[in-house]
Amino acid sequence: MNAHNDVRLATPDDSARLAELLDAFNREYDEPSPGPAALERRLTELLGRAATFAVVAGNPIVSLGLVTIRTNVWLDGGIALLDEMYTVPAERSRGLGSAVLTAAVEEATRRGAGEFEIEVDEPDVDAHRFYARHGFPLRDPETGDRSFVLRKEIGA
Repeated sequence: MNAHNDVRLATPDDSARLAELLDAFNREYDEPSPGPAALERRLTELLGRAATFAVVAGNPIVSLGLVTIRTNVWLDGGIALLDEMYTVPAERSRGLGSAVLTAAVEEATRRGAGEFEIEVDEPDVDAHRFYARHGFPLRDPETGDRSFVLRKEIGA
């Protein structure tokens, strides 16, 4: 793997670049964003906590995976959720996403998480294929049941 594909854990000092990338991600898919300044402020705070980490690739950073770990009654170490994963369009199909995802799962395991979750929108078949190649099938291998994450925004 070349140096461009080397992955590392982000620090709060990376927050400005991560904010730019996450804002670009949402704009690419016509999703709302609070803007880079608000994202940078949130990322600086979150990356300073043990329950949130980001794995990044590139110098400058061109790929990221942002993970939060939440407590859970069924698992001592909690559940890791891949909140966001993004690679800039010009750098896709070069193995960066695979390297970032693999490192994110390894880091979540190192931090004691007992499960790793990924949310994917139903029409995003490319993402479904990508995650399935990495051991995250759309259907439960034992039952054949489809996986769903249901969501409702609350609060202001």
